[in-house]
Amino acid sequence: MTDITIGFIGAGNMATSILGGLLAKGIDASQIWLNDIDEQRLNTLAQEYNVNTSPNYKEIVPHCDVLVLAVKPQVMEQVCATIAPLLPQPAPMVLSIAAGITVASLQQWLGLVPVVRVMPNTPALVQTGASGMFASQQVSQAQRQQAETLMNSVGQSVWLEQEALMDAVTAVSGSGPAYFFLLMESMIESAITLGLDEATAKTLVLQTALGAAKLASQSDVGPDVLRERVTSPGGTTQAALHTFAEGGFSELVHQALNSAKQRSEELG
Repeated sequence: MTDITIGFIGAGNMATSILGGLLAKGIDASQIWLNDIDEQRLNTLAQEYNVNTSPNYKEIVPHCDVLVLAVKPQVMEQVCATIAPLLPQPAPMVLSIAAGITVASLQQWLGLVPVVRVMPNTPALVQTGASGMFASQQVSQAQRQQAETLMNSVGQSVWLEQEALMDAVTAVSGSGPAYFFLLMESMIESAITLGLDEATAKTLVLQTALGAAKLASQSDVGPDVLRERVTSPGGTTQAALHTFAEGGFSELVHQALNSAKQRSEELG
């Protein structure tokens, strides 16, 4: 990654989080170009990160080895039509983080260029994201490694062998942060009704969520075993888990993720 040029088309929150991750991993700012319709934002980012910026596609696209498409899905076709004639030969790897836009659509608009489709999630903003990735047949092994480096700069990534599995990734990790936020929100509300003040409730819930996630990610056993270790027979944790079970917690989670997957398929 030390001798390639990376261009971002779109400089929103996800693009700038990846940018920050790359710089933190040692990528030189001179290797990175940003494009956006908002020139004031480009000026701000140029001052903050010392990267190259331009509102003009022609100053960026022809010189890129990796092109990150970070625009809204509804404008992707228009953007691709504009940059397609500017792509150099051999074509750069195109990495798309737009939800619902398939590899087939991107290659219809851009030509048979190497495409990596990515489903990131919002914790990438704090370098703890989870991303699912699918590569077209034109993507080389070296380009796969470049895509991994890009997305691992803001968390962890996994490769999918079938593009259809992107809908499952969307349901699990793409939408997943909202599920945990909902649980945190509900726990904070309950803690307040139990008598804790809001600040104390928030501190305890958020730190508990952080600790549980960190413990699970670093443990050599699964969440099921960790749950059992916390649950003493006849104790307080067992009482709470029994209430969850009686309410159909696991089945509700299954239904919720399936609903998200189906909606992802519909949007696609």
